[in-house]
Amino acid sequence: MNPYAAHIGDRNPVEAIAQSSGTLAQLLASVGPERANVSPAPGKWSVRDILCHLADAEVVFAFRLRQALAEDHHVIQPFDQDQWAKPYGIYDAQAALATFSTVRAWNLALIRSVDPVTLEKRLTHPERGEMSFQTVIETMAGHDQNHILQIEKISSQAASAG
Repeated sequence: MNPYAAHIGDRNPVEAIAQSSGTLAQLLASVGPERANVSPAPGKWSVRDILCHLADAEVVFAFRLRQALAEDHHVIQPFDQDQWAKPYGIYDAQAALATFSTVRAWNLALIRSVDPVTLEKRLTHPERGEMSFQTVIETMAGHDQNHILQIEKISSQAASAG
């Protein structure tokens, strides 16, 4: 079972990922540029950090999707999100959102072009085992929703405090 898929419930994963950019834009606007940079607790990511992570992850998903389509039995290369997060403090939340949104639109065009048979194409994640191309799409949707929920929580905490 894909643990990320639980975050989207019965929603269509393609529709869910198509809505993420708009949802994130609304959340960033509600948090505001100043609070976007504030960590909700020691060792926790700020809204900016989460948006940077989502932008990085979308670049990774872009590569994974294309490699999975181009190769038989593609083996996904994992990445260390904490290592990738080290420079997030120098980035702008709005730029991270713009990057995420642009790459997401590109990925959506690809995903929507895939036929049902290709959705079942197999690939392997070294830490999660064998999965289908469809599972990668479900993972994208669940990953988005997990971080959207984090930002919503930060936003509600900021509203309560301010």
